[in-house]
Amino acid sequence: MAFIGDEVTATGFRLAGARVHVPEPAPDAVREAFETARAEASVVLITAGLAGELPPALLEEALGATAPLTLVVDDLLGEAAPPDLETAMRRALGVETA
Repeated sequence: MAFIGDEVTATGFRLAGARVHVPEPAPDAVREAFETARAEASVVLITAGLAGELPPALLEEALGATAPLTLVVDDLLGEAAPPDLETAMRRALGVETA
């Protein structure tokens, strides 16, 4: 498992045995960490805040891929929430409208 996020949230994942990536605030640092994590792990977790810094097409492709399994998660501080997939699926299926 690989985790990409802030240092505080990464601490818990590190203790659980995940490889952690805490990108520096530099251009393309999040993308580079994301691509590295996808190459080294079968499961990739990325915080919602950092996922928002990725090119939308790259994130969409990763979320739709079966390997590695990629998930967007909350950070410990709750600064950015992951997308509400249940609501998005209901809208896509026409079960729920905006």
